[in-house]
Amino acid sequence: MAITIAVVALVALNAYVLLAGADFGGGVWDLFATGPRRADQRALIAEAIGPIWEANHVWLILVVVLLFTCFPPAFSGLAIALHIPLTLMLIGIVLRGSAFAFRSYGSSDDAPQRRWGRVFSIASLLTPLLLGVCIGAIASGRIGTMLDQIVRGAPSESFASLYLLPWLSPFTIAVGALVLAVFAFLAATYLTVEATGDALREDFRRRALFAALAVFVTAFLALLLARSRAPRVSAGLIASVWALPLHVLTAVAAIGAILALWFRRWHVARIAAATQVSLILWGWAAAQAPYLVPPSLTVENAAAPRRTQLIFLVTLALGALVLFPSMTYLFRLFKSSRRHETVPTGRNDSV
Repeated sequence: MAITIAVVALVALNAYVLLAGADFGGGVWDLFATGPRRADQRALIAEAIGPIWEANHVWLILVVVLLFTCFPPAFSGLAIALHIPLTLMLIGIVLRGSAFAFRSYGSSDDAPQRRWGRVFSIASLLTPLLLGVCIGAIASGRIGTMLDQIVRGAPSESFASLYLLPWLSPFTIAVGALVLAVFAFLAATYLTVEATGDALREDFRRRALFAALAVFVTAFLALLLARSRAPRVSAGLIASVWALPLHVLTAVAAIGAILALWFRRWHVARIAAATQVSLILWGWAAAQAPYLVPPSLTVENAAAPRRTQLIFLVTLALGALVLFPSMTYLFRLFKSSRRHETVPTGRNDSV
């Protein structure tokens, strides 16, 4: 039962990465909008994420609720050890949403538009970095070791060695850069589907190809650093029986996405990109299994009592009867029936 719940958490995290991750990536491209069509690029981004982007946070909320209900030792440990990056990440999510709303519905003057646009874009860039840093810190095992030190008292340890150094290392920063590159790649690929004008499609096609290269570079760097900084994950990704099939499938999806972008098969590129990113996420989870917070907290020993798990699963099933039809209707309402047209440049920045 605990393993089932852990898989549900991973599925929810996967949905968050594919949906909300692309929204964050859209904010990154909003920051780097350039050329004569930069206003049109920002308008397309706002149009693509505007109707449904806040709903995508439901997946992150599900992960958090699942953790503190079904795996309370893991939740409390992560909340203590990673309270600084998690707090900064939360601030980034709030600032990003507020800035997007103020830019969309506030003053149409150029100065406030630029100010809120910068806040939106910078928060969209920093938040994925922090998410990746947290994932890297967990994978490294330093968080679990630090928690053991706290339990034992660790009187000689400084604040920095307990609460800063475990999540500030070349490996965690490389994982943060990987998450940022993945989100930017998803956003640019999705936006080639959202756009109707050929010029805008070509803008985001070039960005998607560049981001695909960034994903490859950061993934290779993270894997290289994992050999010394996260040996358990590195061994799983290199020596496990499933490692070779995973890498082959990931490579096929990555090459498929690049070829689809190159030959302008937009919908195929979107599916291949989502598959590639999902395989990266599940590969990390499989390499770290059975640990939630290595090297001590596993799925089994961190689980809540069986009755709590059962109640949660029943509640989750009932909630799914509401959530999935609602999300499906929301996407159909705002995506399927929309007709994307290039918005005149003069009013884009106020969209």
